[in-house]
Amino acid sequence: MAVTFSDLHTELGLKFLDGFLAGKSYISGDKLSRDDIKVYAAVLAKPGDASPNASKWYDCVSSHLAASFPGKAVGVRIGGTAAAPAEAATSAKEAAADGDDDDLDLFGDETEEEKKAAEEREAAKKPAKKKESGKSSVLLDVKPWDDETDMKKLEESVRSVEMPGLLWGASKLVPVGYGIKKLQIMLTIVDDLVSVDSLIEEHLTVEPCSEYVQSCDIVAFNKI
Repeated sequence: MAVTFSDLHTELGLKFLDGFLAGKSYISGDKLSRDDIKVYAAVLAKPGDASPNASKWYDCVSSHLAASFPGKAVGVRIGGTAAAPAEAATSAKEAAADGDDDDLDLFGDETEEEKKAAEEREAAKKPAKKKESGKSSVLLDVKPWDDETDMKKLEESVRSVEMPGLLWGASKLVPVGYGIKKLQIMLTIVDDLVSVDSLIEEHLTVEPCSEYVQSCDIVAFNKI
């Protein structure tokens, strides 16, 4: 059933509007839209008690107009007396009068300007891009079990540990004494993703790495 501007001048039209607004705050959803302004302009006066939904909606639109155009809204009642028509509402009604015989499309497509404005409002609601997590540079001492440990396989075992936010860097063998050497290796980590303590306890000193690795020590830890 199409709702026309002329229908809203009648009791039948107001009843239809009241039924249409049952369970709704506004014509096209939960926000004020151009459809509300069009219908508001077509209603000659605030609906009475016989149309409670339409009456409540009318007050809401009046309040929005009062806030947007101070001193120019119409339909806001003070002490039970309706305020006199003012320029903003009068202009809206005159604009609507030009289309009295046209059907009012309550579910019409948005204009390009309205779509763009809606997109900008949604974009403004989106949270700011999360700040990138910090990084750290770590120097690690990896000690073998004894002088018979295959240091090449030890390093291969260490570098086989992979996880998001972990990047192995340069390494070298450093003499410890009694023919034993330790592996000194650099690594870069993303602080929010990698814990060096967990890396050592849960990966480097447990199988399969523990076949070659006896212990690990943090030599240096620097924020990048």
